[in-house]
Amino acid sequence: MSETSLHNSEHSASLANKVFIQRDYTDGTVCKFQTKFPSELESRVSRTLFEDTVKTLNNYYAEAEKIGGQSYLEGCLACLTIYLIFLCIETRYEKVLKNISRYIQEQNEKVYAPRGLLITDPIPDSSCPCT
Repeated sequence: MSETSLHNSEHSASLANKVFIQRDYTDGTVCKFQTKFPSELESRVSRTLFEDTVKTLNNYYAEAEKIGGQSYLEGCLACLTIYLIFLCIETRYEKVLKNISRYIQEQNEKVYAPRGLLITDPIPDSSCPCT
């Protein structure tokens, strides 16, 4: 998961105008994207709207990376069941990734697609019915 991108939704593959939102490594290697507003988007979307979207995504990724009681329990159950437990349950991390996919889809439908833009999910989840 290195970059996410916004690109023109009305283009052929050879004419794609992509704007890559770079990772922010100021807090280490946690998944976080820069909120710096790309100049290519100035006439397409407001700075505030863009920053709110990126901040929300960053909050989701921070939530996914949190280690807490549920993550600890999932790890213990995984060891006890030789990781077979993951055939039966969805991890908290996977649930948050699905929430991210839903949020990106929602933002695309309500905000970005009407402006001719599309956010690409940096971690597409093939099991999510929303993609």
